[in-house]
Amino acid sequence: MELVPVPKARPGDRVAVVSPSFAAPAVAPAVHEQGLARLAAVTGLVPVEYPTTRRLGADPEERAADLNAAFADPSIRAVLATIGGEDQITVVPHLDPALLTRDPKPFVGYSDNTNILNWLWTHGVPGFYGGSTQVQLGPGPGVDPIHEQALRAALLTGERLELTDPGESEDFGRDWNDPRALTEYGDREPTEAWSWAGPARSVTGRTWGGCIEVIQWILTAGRFPADPAVLDGGVLLLETSEELIPAREFGWILRSLGERGLLAAVDAVLVARPPTSDFTRRPTAEERLGLRREQRDTAIEIVAHYNPDAVLVVGPPFGHTRPQWIVPYGGVVTVDGAARRVFADFG
Repeated sequence: MELVPVPKARPGDRVAVVSPSFAAPAVAPAVHEQGLARLAAVTGLVPVEYPTTRRLGADPEERAADLNAAFADPSIRAVLATIGGEDQITVVPHLDPALLTRDPKPFVGYSDNTNILNWLWTHGVPGFYGGSTQVQLGPGPGVDPIHEQALRAALLTGERLELTDPGESEDFGRDWNDPRALTEYGDREPTEAWSWAGPARSVTGRTWGGCIEVIQWILTAGRFPADPAVLDGGVLLLETSEELIPAREFGWILRSLGERGLLAAVDAVLVARPPTSDFTRRPTAEERLGLRREQRDTAIEIVAHYNPDAVLVVGPPFGHTRPQWIVPYGGVVTVDGAARRVFADFG
């Protein structure tokens, strides 16, 4: 897959803040506004909202119109999603690729935004997987250092960063309607060491993937090239959402990717640390560890079956976890199975 270079923004430029899925700012405006203030402070960019950024129940066509307007406006130099959702697959058909390819700009989002990132990728434009104003920027006492570093790299500097473990993690934060959401993180716990499998070699390749539940939707909708060879030598990004699917369901989807030829095509696989709890489901610490290990073991077994030569690492904090690294989508990542290190090029 040939991908075009995407120019970086500069401090003082305008950045679109859009809600292509769920308009979370409508239900938690204080968190949203704190997120916009922090976005401006961290990047020097000027946030610009669109008609559906805070509008619940906007039609897919209306949400797509906001994205098209952002891609078409030469004064907008980057686009950020406020959050994910579950129906963005209905927005994608209304997007205009001519606007995108005429003036490529960085798009940052994750979860349901896998739909848009895959759409960008199919039209030769890389993006960035991670980040949302409503989850990573607005809540808590501040922006996590690794997230701030990755956000600046994605939008402004284009530098190469090593993805490291922050040593702590949370599955969810405070309820947005709780005033503490503006000043406190959620309940964080120590992380475990990442798990490595496959050969002790270094792989550098372009990434594709995202939230595995959404990947399944994309493949079902026929929005991926017919030939899996487009991923040859690449790095597959996989993570699971706050739906907390069991390891066996994760395995079923992963097995289907293997049958589709995607696992055999890539040279490396990154599986993120998964969430294992939410506001209503809170297993014990030991049970949560067991759930993470079950998903890890499933990933190792299935990837080894379809591609024993792939380098696999399970545990990097991207996707539905905080602190969160933003990672290139269609950009270049190095997975070094010998040194057990991961690097991302944000250029």
